[in-house]
Amino acid sequence: MKLISSREFNRDVSQAKRAALAEPVLITDRGQPTHVLMSIADFRRLSGENENILEILAMPANVELDAKDAADGAWDHREAIE
Repeated sequence: MKLISSREFNRDVSQAKRAALAEPVLITDRGQPTHVLMSIADFRRLSGENENILEILAMPANVELDAKDAADGAWDHREAIE
């Protein structure tokens, strides 16, 4: 794992991003580890996230509203006409 200080990170973010493609980058602040920069592929592997771009862009299933939800005006801010 590559170590860089927060000062080095701020000076050259692009270099840190390139390094994170090969291995996680540990960012330190005053000698103490504070953050880890890693590629999205590594993050997905570690978190168990398996979504691909098609799943992310897919439209959600149609949602049906109950009549009582529509009648209470929760999302309609107009005054009721009686």
